Amino acid sequence: MKLARPLENLIDQLIKLPTIGPKTAQRLALYILKIPEGEARLLAQAIIDAREKVFPCPRCGYLTDTDPCMICRDVNREKGVLCVAEEAKDIIAIERTGFRGRYFVLNKEFNLMEDNNLEDFNISGLRKMLVSGEIKELVLALNPDIDGEVIARYLAGIAAEYEVKTTRLAHGLPVGGDIEYADEITLRMAIEGRKEI
Repeated sequence: MKLARPLENLIDQLIKLPTIGPKTAQRLALYILKIPEGEARLLAQAIIDAREKVFPCPRCGYLTDTDPCMICRDVNREKGVLCVAEEAKDIIAIERTGFRGRYFVLNKEFNLMEDNNLEDFNISGLRKMLVSGEIKELVLALNPDIDGEVIARYLAGIAAEYEVKTTRLAHGLPVGGDIEYADEITLRMAIEGRKEI
């Protein structure tokens, strides 16, 4: 079925968003057409504002509209614990757990298959934090895949230069998951990371 060109264009743009397929994009586009014009303009302006005003914090890399970000300005944070994450979305998830340390966000996708080089990471800010002597523990909150493992070992080596304890998020079975459905790697990590009770 033929659609009006502007509607088709809106659907095409929405499909580019993660987890949005053609049917969802079509539903969203039709919904946007139904909302009052003022709401549609507010949505469009919110997208423009976010693109123009949000940037990585110069200290930690988290997304912010102030320098430094609200997390770096928070004096109640535990200064001795620094959590390293791959992307800002990881920080949002970790914050929901009640973690009260500080962060350093790599903000760079790493893919061994594309011959990325670890030296491409801009970790001068991380080194600056480690040199300060305030950091006692580096918590590596990296994805549990091959690339995450390589990055973890690389960062652990850097932390060792400054005699900083390095820990990693536990891996294994999710709460509520069934052992029979776990893949071999997840199950092996769960067995290797077992704890006494």
